[in-house]
Amino acid sequence: MPRPPFPASRSRLAAALAAIACTLPVAAGAVSFDEVKREFRPSDTAVLDRNGELLQRVRTDASVRRGQWVALADVSPALRMAMVLSEDRRFYEHSGIDWRAVSSAAWGNLWNTRTRGASTITMQLSGLLDEDLRRANSGRSFTQKIGQTVAAAQLERSWRKDQILEAYLNTVPFRGEIVGIDALSRTLFGKAPSGLDAREASVAAALVRAPNAKPALVAQRACEVMRAMEPGQKIDCDALDMFTSAAVQRRAFDATEGIAPHAARRVLKELREAGETAAPPSRQAAAGKEAAVRTTLRAPLQRFALATLQRHLKELRGRHVEDGALVVLDNASGEVLAWVGSSGPLSQAAEVDAVTALRQPGSTLKPLLYAQAIAERRLTAASLIDDSSAQISTASGLYIPQNYDRQFKGPVSARTALAASLNVPAVRTLVMVSPESFARQLRAAGLPLRESGDYYGYSLALGSAEVSLLSLANAYRMLANGGRYGPPTLMARPPVPAPAAPVLDPRAAFIVGDILSDANARTRTFGLDSILSTRFWTAVKTGTSKDMRDNWAVGWSQRYTVGVWVGNASGASMWDVSGTSGAAPVWAEVMRFLHAREPSRAPRPPAGLVEAQVAFGPGADGNPLEAARSEWFLQGTEQPLFALDNAGTPAGAAAARITAPADGTIIALDPDIPPLHQRVRFESEGRGVQWRIDGKLFARGNSAQWLPWPGRHVIELADATGKVVDQRKLEVRGAGVVAKSARR
Repeated sequence: MPRPPFPASRSRLAAALAAIACTLPVAAGAVSFDEVKREFRPSDTAVLDRNGELLQRVRTDASVRRGQWVALADVSPALRMAMVLSEDRRFYEHSGIDWRAVSSAAWGNLWNTRTRGASTITMQLSGLLDEDLRRANSGRSFTQKIGQTVAAAQLERSWRKDQILEAYLNTVPFRGEIVGIDALSRTLFGKAPSGLDAREASVAAALVRAPNAKPALVAQRACEVMRAMEPGQKIDCDALDMFTSAAVQRRAFDATEGIAPHAARRVLKELREAGETAAPPSRQAAAGKEAAVRTTLRAPLQRFALATLQRHLKELRGRHVEDGALVVLDNASGEVLAWVGSSGPLSQAAEVDAVTALRQPGSTLKPLLYAQAIAERRLTAASLIDDSSAQISTASGLYIPQNYDRQFKGPVSARTALAASLNVPAVRTLVMVSPESFARQLRAAGLPLRESGDYYGYSLALGSAEVSLLSLANAYRMLANGGRYGPPTLMARPPVPAPAAPVLDPRAAFIVGDILSDANARTRTFGLDSILSTRFWTAVKTGTSKDMRDNWAVGWSQRYTVGVWVGNASGASMWDVSGTSGAAPVWAEVMRFLHAREPSRAPRPPAGLVEAQVAFGPGADGNPLEAARSEWFLQGTEQPLFALDNAGTPAGAAAARITAPADGTIIALDPDIPPLHQRVRFESEGRGVQWRIDGKLFARGNSAQWLPWPGRHVIELADATGKVVDQRKLEVRGAGVVAKSARR
């Protein structure tokens, strides 16, 4: 049936709609362009380095995928043309409502004739800006359509055309979660909106009309747009179909990209926990820009550290090593300057942040142990410690420590024992300090042990507890700062002066640093030409955990502390990876990079230190145990000669002490167990010792067994001269029959 003429009808319809529209207040039209742009939030947050350079872009809004706000001038002419031709041909002619299209649509609906929709770009934008006007799955209601018309008219009165088109392109949904032209361009085409050509622009315009349509339907619509854009030109719709199918499946715009993914997640987590939000990069660029957070990292250092770690791990690929981590701290401020949480594509667990993961630190705890022993005046750097086979009785049996090379060096100085990383002397040192006391010292240094010192026992000297690379590096930073502890920080904030807490005698920290910087002292294990030796002053310690699961190198210079871990996130053992072939080469390269143009000088000794010449007595072969040298001492602990006594024991070794039982032990006697099977074993360190129970001599030697009887008792240990050097109090509870049997 032919359609009747309707010019007069169209005019009357437009007038009626306008009259209704004027009675409906709508909020969208009252919003300014600047407000919309300012409130626009990308789905990503930019994590920046200390100087504002982009380190990582992180997806922080999982509901949509938005890029940055794109100015209309930065949108390709082809895309602007495609959008207008596809969605609103008379966009630059009407005032928000295309009355010709409205009346055509109305008459088409009346006569069941398919026509183009009457919704203009301005009307669509009003629906995007006002939740009440948004289209539901069943379409917009009549009231929503009228409200949309009113809002469009208000927008046209207060906004320019270029502002309307710019806001529309940045807020219109395209496909799936993609919103805005920046996210679409980068996701489907892998480029910025300014670079879209006619073919890409036609696909983008087609997706507005049918965001989730099948690729074939999108391609068909895109071909129509291309014909409108290039009238008279032959369009290869088959080729466009193939291009469209490939484009809609692409995801070039990664959810997160950059060189510091783990640090980025960490700093965003800190923001959330603090109840803060990321801010725009600058006030001038705030409107429509992605949120940003500035860190303390240095982008050039971060890139170098990541590349160095990955390159070294590729060289170790044949030794069953795939993971690594690295952290660099500023000694003075505690700022994190580099944070590499994994080896990235080399790892099967790239998402695991090995900077914060808990692993066994091996020998890297030894400097903290020796520092405590020196601070407590149990040792000096020249004190002789016996590196020989040891069997230490514990509650769970005998603990028999071994050195890395399964050999013993005999009596060695504490300097040599620490620098050469000898295990047996470290365990003997922990016997002097006690596991529980050492555990308290580690916690004070920022190493949050999960269990008590007695739980780990003497293996704590060899790193049986689990710590993170970040906390371990920061504990070494404490040593670099003369025993003053302060937490590390990754968030760039205005400096707030806070006095660092002293957790260690600065003199002991200095001596340990002096030992770890002594290339000669480490030669017994690492040789003269060690990777640990640098041309500038550094103090460093390596460590390897049980079964070659973890390898560490942690050390400091005058200004920086660098920690490196190499291993497998799965916990699998490495093959033939030592302290100098695993983490140490990476540590050395990063240190050289940091000090390429910056000197590093040895620290000045603090007050209360004495430098004195020491000599060492002869060993079993008649030669001096170690060469004479100048040594540092806490004032009052210095002595000129360190030698073995007549029994071959290091003179000046640790004083005799009771190692078992613990003070305050309560022993419960069981009447069903024969008394002879309920003996209490006494253990001690030292030579020529004797045991006293309640003031009476009981036994001689380092170990003894006692048949207990009920009551409270004082166990004393006396040296060869009869002087009481240590004591323990214990209580025995039980039946009288057991007590009588025990006394016989």
